[in-house]
Amino acid sequence: MTTNAIEVSGLRKQYRAVTALDGIDFNVGYGELFGLLGPNGAGKTTTVKILLDLTRATTGEAKLAGLSTRDPESRRRVGYLPEGHKIPNYLTARQTLHIFGKMSGVDDATIKRRTGELLEKLNIAKWIDMRVKKFSKGMTQRLGLATALIHAPNVLLLDEPTDGVDPVGRREIRDFLREEAKNGTAVLLNSHLLSEIELTCDRVAVLRSGKVVAAGKVEELTRKSEKYKIVATPIDDGLVAAFRESGASVERVNGHIELSVQDLQHLNTLVDQLRSRGALLSEVSPVRSTLEDVFVDLVKAQANP
Repeated sequence: MTTNAIEVSGLRKQYRAVTALDGIDFNVGYGELFGLLGPNGAGKTTTVKILLDLTRATTGEAKLAGLSTRDPESRRRVGYLPEGHKIPNYLTARQTLHIFGKMSGVDDATIKRRTGELLEKLNIAKWIDMRVKKFSKGMTQRLGLATALIHAPNVLLLDEPTDGVDPVGRREIRDFLREEAKNGTAVLLNSHLLSEIELTCDRVAVLRSGKVVAAGKVEELTRKSEKYKIVATPIDDGLVAAFRESGASVERVNGHIELSVQDLQHLNTLVDQLRSRGALLSEVSPVRSTLEDVFVDLVKAQANP
């Protein structure tokens, strides 16, 4: 087994006058949760279609488990949940998973075992023989996840897996996906719910106009290392004025202050100054953007070059 479950290198897709992908690169390791982000038309869907060989790249290469995505063998251990998936409403959950299992070449005994395991983990086991037409949107999403996993894939491609799911359900699905990753499954997640991506994924890539404009760990992308939150008592106007005289930008926010400093040495100098004035320090922490902040900034950069 290769180190990376998904490898994308120099991927380009041209539709006549439209460039859907313009030479993108990324990889997803086994046991990793990876988010693919971007505004509508950025190239996310095209990327997933190439991974599934539903369309083919103009140039570049995409691999699943070390095999070219043009090789049908590459998809044998891949689970896919499309956005807005449809399950015939006359089927029960048990029947649905039996059909998907058989289509994936799974034997009856394994289908029976996996059906029980998955529906239990996804908290819909008690509705195993209920017809899908009676399912809520959240239950349908959970069943969709089960169909993608019935054949125990080691690569999951998920498009909006928590769409229509309530907050408790979203947390349960996050925990479920983390457990899958812990067991070695590579998960590529495509969602417009950036808060979900931020809470779920280890790394992300942001696409804009067919290019990767930002990539890395969520923690790295959202960190603003030059800005810090300081909680201390007291912080009077004299101390704030002294901080500003030293070259720091200071803002009072809900009972604490936020400092924009030049570097760590500058921060430590200010903390020493605070202590020398008799203030009691209870917190110093870097201020982070949300992933949504980062995303919006990147999209605005395109709109206002």
